[in-house]
Amino acid sequence: MTERVVLAYSGGLDTSVAIGWIAEETGAEVIAVAVDVGQGGEDLDVIRKRALACGAVEAEVADARDEFADEYCLPAIKANALYMDRYPLVSALSRPAIVKHLVAAARKHDASIVAHGCTGKGNDQVRFEAGIQALGPDLKCIAPVRDYAMTRDKAIAFAEKAELPIATTKKSPYSIDQNVFGRAVETGFLEDIWNAPIEDIYEYTSNPATPRESDEVVITFKEGVPVAIDGKPVTVLQAVQQLNERAGAQGVGRIDMVEDRLVGIKSREVYEAPGAIALITAHQELENVTVERELARYKRQVEQRWGELVYDGLWFSPLKRALDGFINEANQHVSGDIRMTLHGGRAVVTGRKSDESLYDFNLATYDSGDTFDQSKAQGFIDIFALSSKIAAKRDLA
Repeated sequence: MTERVVLAYSGGLDTSVAIGWIAEETGAEVIAVAVDVGQGGEDLDVIRKRALACGAVEAEVADARDEFADEYCLPAIKANALYMDRYPLVSALSRPAIVKHLVAAARKHDASIVAHGCTGKGNDQVRFEAGIQALGPDLKCIAPVRDYAMTRDKAIAFAEKAELPIATTKKSPYSIDQNVFGRAVETGFLEDIWNAPIEDIYEYTSNPATPRESDEVVITFKEGVPVAIDGKPVTVLQAVQQLNERAGAQGVGRIDMVEDRLVGIKSREVYEAPGAIALITAHQELENVTVERELARYKRQVEQRWGELVYDGLWFSPLKRALDGFINEANQHVSGDIRMTLHGGRAVVTGRKSDESLYDFNLATYDSGDTFDQSKAQGFIDIFALSSKIAAKRDLA
């Protein structure tokens, strides 16, 4: 029986060439699988037909936009997930979503190998392969660019010789990955970390320096889930899409950073994630109103570890799964409304309202009606500071 390979297929030059390249290198039949996680671009049926025209024996496409939003973006919102306190895990979230479809296709078509188009120096090779090993420990993984030296110039020559139905001349100076949660841009002149980004690299966001009217929005959450925008019910996907448009129009969500890659190098990345940043900012503030202090303090530690696990490709790991349980429990009372002003590249919270609020006006006020018993404060301070006081007497002697 001929061996079969499932290939993560984007419809672009590299993965189109990979179909024939893998067949030549391994003698295997190739099944192409394209997954729509809101990256936009060509119609899925066009991509499916191109895969077949490039030599795939089967081609599957999946509209996974709602699945991606509900099962991958939403947990990141609940976790306030920002790798290195800034990056909302745009690409890292899409990889396990795609992996799930790749492994399912491998089972369906009796394939023993799963292939992807990643290089050997990035994070995504780890995310794909760690995910595949977690869901299909018996499956082998290959990466033609990494394993078979499928360089860009060789890919272009292969495509032209085989007369593949794909353009081979247009080459962006940037490496771009995008989905509904955001957009990542790297390489080209950005590799010199002194060079400032130019407006041409942005698509999801308008220039925040351009004068315009501000936009006020009210986001409603129920148990950590965004359920309405300005009072109108939305799915998670719709919440992200609408805030991508509205926050993006105000230049919200631009991130330029040097990040620590899993493989040990530092890499300059430019991100656009207007909807993600607006939602995480709103969610964080609603947690400030509704989550008890000690739980909130501990959750911030969990959030950092959760983000690192996802960034590192361990979405399906036991620790990530266990932390999901904690994060969902911590979100049980995160319900209410957050009012934000979107303007000048910032999403600024201006109002909070919740039936689950722990904010007590009578305890917080300094005016008449104050119910906080200040007479107890001196005794509390004396006991709270006692151990430091005792140590100070010794150390200052």
